[in-house]
Amino acid sequence: MSDLHAIDEAAGMRPAISPAAALATDILQALLLICVVGWVLDLPRRLFGLSFYTEQLLAVCLGLALALSFINANFKPAVFGWIGGALALGICGYIAVRYEPLTLSIAMLPTEGVIGSAILVLLVLEATRRSAGGVLVAIILIISAYVFIGPHMPGDFATRNVSFERLLVYFGLDTNGMIGSILSVAVLIVVPFTLMGQVLGRTGGAAYFADLAMSAMGTYRGGAAKIAVVGSGLFGLISGAAVSNVVAVGIVTIPLMSRSGFSRTRAAAIEAVGSTGGQLMPPVMGAAAFIMAEFLQVPYGAVCVAAAIPALLYYIALFVHVDLEAAKNKIGAAQVADMPSFREVLLSGWHFPIPLIFLVTTLAWPEFFQIPIERAAIYSTGILIVLSLTFGYRGKRVTPAEMVRAILDTGRAALDIILIGAAAGMVVGALNISGISFGLTLQLITLAGENLFVLLVLTAIISIILGMGMPTVSVYVLTASLLAPSIIKLGVSPMAAHMYVMYFGMLSMITPPVAIAAYAAANIARVPGWNAGWMAVVVGWSTFFIPFLFVTEPSMLMNGTWPVIAWNLARNVLGIVVGTAGIVGFMFAPLPAALRLAFAAAGVAILIPPHVFPGAEWLDWAGLGGAVALLAFNWLQSRAHKQTAPQVAAP
Repeated sequence: MSDLHAIDEAAGMRPAISPAAALATDILQALLLICVVGWVLDLPRRLFGLSFYTEQLLAVCLGLALALSFINANFKPAVFGWIGGALALGICGYIAVRYEPLTLSIAMLPTEGVIGSAILVLLVLEATRRSAGGVLVAIILIISAYVFIGPHMPGDFATRNVSFERLLVYFGLDTNGMIGSILSVAVLIVVPFTLMGQVLGRTGGAAYFADLAMSAMGTYRGGAAKIAVVGSGLFGLISGAAVSNVVAVGIVTIPLMSRSGFSRTRAAAIEAVGSTGGQLMPPVMGAAAFIMAEFLQVPYGAVCVAAAIPALLYYIALFVHVDLEAAKNKIGAAQVADMPSFREVLLSGWHFPIPLIFLVTTLAWPEFFQIPIERAAIYSTGILIVLSLTFGYRGKRVTPAEMVRAILDTGRAALDIILIGAAAGMVVGALNISGISFGLTLQLITLAGENLFVLLVLTAIISIILGMGMPTVSVYVLTASLLAPSIIKLGVSPMAAHMYVMYFGMLSMITPPVAIAAYAAANIARVPGWNAGWMAVVVGWSTFFIPFLFVTEPSMLMNGTWPVIAWNLARNVLGIVVGTAGIVGFMFAPLPAALRLAFAAAGVAILIPPHVFPGAEWLDWAGLGGAVALLAFNWLQSRAHKQTAPQVAAP
């Protein structure tokens, strides 16, 4: 589900559709799932001895997704939606049937290929506009326009000369265009994982993780906010979409935080930051992570391993913030009636972790199990279905009809990512055929004066700007194509460079002026989205430092010896704790302005990577020494305050 659609559903804005459209939607969703699951399990070859090109499957799935989009769209009159859906099925079906002769003659720019590609491009652009908003469509049109302007530009800005017909055919038929690797990831990997998430959510899995967070954290100080942090992180295990996470978890946690003593603006900010981090949480990170594995040509498990420490630091930072904020404002346990015990929740839903354990195991040891990641997701879903139908959760067992509904709704849940995958293919296609990205890489390096730190700051700013109003996967495709090559050119590992741009693209979800996750949380909290966005920046301040850490410290991506990894992790956790104390104004006791500034300075000194510029290592040691001294001083202050506080006699 796209971020914009999730906001609409949270606000109750989802348009009603006619019975005929509802029936057509179910049929199209069923066909989409049959195609994907059948392909992943290799059923056409095993059952019928048939073989097809992957691009033929992608064309069929794109046609089904476009038809779903147009039939469900709020067209006036509705007949336009039906015409668009029929046209999409016809064009994509024709491409699938005629794919081999079309591709063999692609260099000759066949008329049927040019016309078919032109219609398909228009359909994808319109469906993407309705699904993900106009920003991505505008960027595609701007880059496409530059393809024709570029040959007339001077120096490094000049690009290859490309005709309009060749660009259209490249978009529609080439494997670097719409039916290329990005759409392949969206269809063959993201759809199976979306299916698993849908089934897990409908069978009580989402409630199980929420109950786990509530029973584990609810009794501690700031319990409501800690439930939000842990619940968002756990939900992020199965959902890599920030706004969907906000809608699913925040509808419970935001009112709970408000009742407990947190302001509504801060409650919205905490949930927005927690939900955004779900895109970094292995094993089921956002769709961008699957595409990253494809770009880097590495197993998805390698991306999960690299993301583990950044995700841990992200949630430690948020947890420390809410804990210190609760201590400062004397906010106690969550106000929840009949809170279940942790043991009760664990025993009631003991079967939910089993499919996840199976999935993680196959990811961790792919050479032993020899199960592709997408097939592992299908197997995990099958295990989950059997266990859920057998055991249920807390006395409620899902019915077969509800299970079928959950499976069918996967088509609509995965619709937006399929459309974005096709649209992103046009971005990559335009960059590849024209050579725009090569010139931009040289210009960025020149602008940064070949200084890595300056280049990283420039890239971070551009990534956040590009991310305004767009889903993370769209941002990642843009930044990975336009910005990551320049970072790699200055000696950074490809994994670190791609993780860096994905991370900052993700942070656009909480960065004003267009902070989609913060606006979704603000909608639930009934506060201005602008205020929630800026509060989210304050709450998640340290998350803007974390990407710099893993670019300059390979150990933060699990690349190095265990002692080095452990030392750098501990050092950066200390920096986060001390810096957050300065931001909040409380550690063991309230911090006056001067001490607050000292804590913040020590935290920043530690978090500045020791090898990022000459002298940074000495700054790091000064920060570490200062942090220890400040913590000891504030702890002694708190002890002295407790001893001198007046004792109230018991009645």
